[in-house]
Amino acid sequence: MKFITFITLCLLLMSCSSQEKPIENTMSEKVLYEELTPTEFRERLAEAPVAYLPLGTIEWHGEHLPLGSDGLQSKEFFIMLAREAGGIVYPMLFMGPDRKKIINEEELYGMDIYMGEEASKNAYPSQKLDGSSYWISQEDFKAMMEAILKQVSRSGFKVLVAHGHGPSTGFVRDHTEEWEEKYGLKILHCWGYRDKEGMGIMVDHAAMNETSLVMALRPELVKMEYLPADTSKWPVGVGGKDPRLWASPEKGNEILAIQKERMVKLIVETLAGVR
Repeated sequence: MKFITFITLCLLLMSCSSQEKPIENTMSEKVLYEELTPTEFRERLAEAPVAYLPLGTIEWHGEHLPLGSDGLQSKEFFIMLAREAGGIVYPMLFMGPDRKKIINEEELYGMDIYMGEEASKNAYPSQKLDGSSYWISQEDFKAMMEAILKQVSRSGFKVLVAHGHGPSTGFVRDHTEEWEEKYGLKILHCWGYRDKEGMGIMVDHAAMNETSLVMALRPELVKMEYLPADTSKWPVGVGGKDPRLWASPEKGNEILAIQKERMVKLIVETLAGVR
């Protein structure tokens, strides 16, 4: 009995000792603007005055991807870049410009409108796709972007990386020269190298590229089982290589590795030229 009591006491002491051990800090480096204190903001700005702006939407990305895929992909990629090249990630936008058409007195936007050949296997009737809630006119988007750029410049940043929703990114690219002169910033996006091979950042719509990226960055949000199992039936609102046949987290990680190396080099070079 005494031996059992002794063993029990030892186990209790071991348990108390393990509970008293300090918990290791497993938090990663803070790079999100909204999470920084003023001191942390000043430190990161001094190290690398680079701002990252995720150009997101709340938009249909097939039945299998989250509605916020654009912003989620760019935000997560920007977090990777900020931890490697320095800088601070702004909160992601969810409003953006896109094509617009009125059909049967109903406004349709973006992927609501099928723009390909009617005989294509990708064809689907133009319709209001569930969940899309993002459209803004180009005039309003420009006003919003210029208000943001003014604040980015005022805060002390020298470089802005803006990427995400295709029409939003294209609009920024088209106005880069004008805005760089007006706001004293160097403005970058992430399109370029290997885009034609589908190995860029967000270069299709909910197909192989975007699906692979979300699989790699936020796998818990991907629901491939929501797509038709029969690959002869094309998923509505998906543009690019069939994600059921070509998408994978391994492909997503390969894309991220290629583009992170490229973008970090570009950001560092750009930053060196403005200091």
